[in-house]
This record gives sequence, C-alpha cells and structure tokens, in this order.
Amino acid sequence: MLEVTSISAGYGALTVLDDVSLRVGDGEAVALVGANGAGKTTLVRTICGLLRARSGRIAKNGSDITAAPPHDLARHGLAVVLENRRLFGELSVRENLVLAETVGRKARGGKLRFTWDEVTELFPMVKERLDSAVELLSGGQQQMVAIARALLLQPDLLIMDEPSTGLAPKVVKDILLVIKALRERGMGLLLIEQNVGIASEITDRAYVMAVGRIVHEIGAGEWQSFLTDERLVKAYLG
Repeated sequence: MLEVTSISAGYGALTVLDDVSLRVGDGEAVALVGANGAGKTTLVRTICGLLRARSGRIAKNGSDITAAPPHDLARHGLAVVLENRRLFGELSVRENLVLAETVGRKARGGKLRFTWDEVTELFPMVKERLDSAVELLSGGQQQMVAIARALLLQPDLLIMDEPSTGLAPKVVKDILLVIKALRERGMGLLLIEQNVGIASEITDRAYVMAVGRIVHEIGAGEWQSFLTDERLVKAYLG
C-alpha cells in the first residue's frame, strides 16, 4: 500500500504541490490525471525521492519513505518508470536489465517475483534486442526496456509517469496489454496519465489534479460518469 499524506513540495520559492493526499491499496490500479502543469510529475519526483517534500508523509506498507533516496525504493517494493525513462543509453539492453536484476535480487522488497524469462517474454522486442545499445532504440522500444527494468527490481507497486506520451498507437496498445497482464498478477499501479481514455481503461479509480492540489476523486465504477460529464472534464482537464 502507498499512502501520500498532506504532501507539499516545490522548487526554490515556487510551491508546486499543496497538501496533496492519495492512496493506492495492495493490487489496486489508481490513476492521477490532470492537465499539463497540474503538478503530476512533481508528485512522482517527490514520491521517488528526486525532490524533497517540504511537509507531509509518504509511506509504503506502513514504512515512512518520505526522505528515502531513489536507490532505496526497491527495498520497499516500489519501482518507478519516469517520463524520461532514465536508461543508460550507452549500455546495451542486457546491461541495463542486469543492473536492475542485481538490485532487485538484493532488495527483495516486493511480494511479487519476476524472473528474467518472464520479463523478456512480456516484451519480445526486448528479448530480440538484448545486445543493442539502448540509445539506438526507438522511443517505444526504450519504454519497453524501462518497464522491463522496473519489473526486475521486483516491485509490488509500479508508478508510471505518462507511459503513452509520444508513442505510436501500436506501441501504446502493446504496453497496455502488458499492464493488464501485470494487474492480473496482482501488481499495484499508480498511473500518471494525461489521456483519460487510457487511464479509464486500465485503472479502478482516479484522482484529478489541478494547480498542485487534488481537486476531484473518481471512485470505483465512476469513470464513465466522469467521462460523459463535459462540465467536469472541461473544468479539470481543459
């Protein structure tokens, strides 16, 4: 379980997040949606330790990880796929995955377990390009490598920041199929996504963010009513 409670954060004198709270239960898929500039990516950076929270608390399975550095997240069963992926471009696909596998083997933080074969079977392209330099891959291929790497960290909760941005429809479809397969395995998911159609397809419920605050919650079974309410969609998503 991930619990974010009354988090405030920002850059210098600029406050971006103001008293943000959300919760992702075990095996639950939750979306965080909102327009550009709403603060979604800043929240991800705060959760994963790239940005220090000014106040509030972040907990994973009851353990306080508010001040945990990024390299410590695997120990708590948490993996993050950032929008810029942060892969080692000069290294091969295999080398990127081996690094994650080593960390995951030592951390043993999550309740789920993914073997090398299971992960590469999820992404046939990854299996075919193991010896290719990551920097030579397309954006969609790099996204698949980033997700495969995250799974080898052995998480039970995966945070994905805008996984569909800039990708071809076919690649997005393939990634969504993988996410659905992970959900069947019991993987928890916090999906940061501007495309509410995609978010509604693979998550149970959602939080809507605007100007650094949670301004609306979409409960279980309420996605359709939200999407058909033009007033709400226009007010919160532009």
